[in-house]
Amino acid sequence: MTQMMPDALESRTISIPGDGRRLDVALSEAAGLTRSRVAALMADGNVTVDGKVETKSGAKAKQGQIVILTIPAPKPAVPVAQEIPLTILYQDDDLAVVLKPCGMVVHPAAGNEDGTLVNALLHHLDHLSGIGGELRPGIVHRLDKDTSGLLLVAKNDQSQLALSRQLQERQMEKHYRALVEGNLREDSGRIDQPIARSKKDRKKMAIDPEGRPSITDWTVLARGRNVTLLDVHILTGRTHQIRVHMKSIGHPVCGDPIYGSGKGAKVPRLMLHAYTLAFTHPRTGERMTFTAPLPEEFGAAGERGGMGEITFPHGKPGTLHRAVILFPS
Repeated sequence: MTQMMPDALESRTISIPGDGRRLDVALSEAAGLTRSRVAALMADGNVTVDGKVETKSGAKAKQGQIVILTIPAPKPAVPVAQEIPLTILYQDDDLAVVLKPCGMVVHPAAGNEDGTLVNALLHHLDHLSGIGGELRPGIVHRLDKDTSGLLLVAKNDQSQLALSRQLQERQMEKHYRALVEGNLREDSGRIDQPIARSKKDRKKMAIDPEGRPSITDWTVLARGRNVTLLDVHILTGRTHQIRVHMKSIGHPVCGDPIYGSGKGAKVPRLMLHAYTLAFTHPRTGERMTFTAPLPEEFGAAGERGGMGEITFPHGKPGTLHRAVILFPS
């Protein structure tokens, strides 16, 4: 039996099987926490077995033991809350869906100690219970600094674990809008190429046979003389995945300062936008889908690039600006 102490963040009694499995595994499953979180709690002396502190995560759970797990109240996060404008499309006690603007860094780091999405979330989010023992939001998936669009945020450990599992098991669906250099001949395709950190430049990612499996599906939404508007669906979530994959087929994302050719249409930013996001709510089981309107720069990019007439996969002509407005899904 495992008890949650009354002075902890929450108090409840749960049963764990005394089948000889590792104690951290049993506690993780029973309490709905990650194994790394349980291991950290054990290392800090927050788990007792039959009245004695147990710090070894590899200890075995035995029948008849009384295991007490104490989850302390979350400590204030190191990042400070800052009143930064932020669009929140949805939030409840477990999660939030926000619209990250282009140019905003997600996490504080060297050179970006404040002014980040996390700083803004600490100010705007309600009912933040904490992640990993700190009063902070859990970023379920990341976006590059210069990518705009939808971002999913967990407010507690249970949501973080459940949503991260959906991401790993490909139960979460993410679609992007990308304006890429040149014209793709086919109407759709798949890029199945492993990605790893570049051996030549550690700040870049690259196609590498020894890299992690990476799959990107793309569909043409509109064509211009020198650019193409794509719907991009990623089945994996590697760093810079879309940008690296599109470069690998000779059509880098317009405005990409790292992987672009520099010869495409003149645009004011990286033309990549996290457009739709679908996932199952970890508490209610409801399937939820969100859409982020395309930034105005996508329409203006057509004019700057001198696109003129374009063609659609279904034969409807127009301008890129009209295509963005008329085909939002």
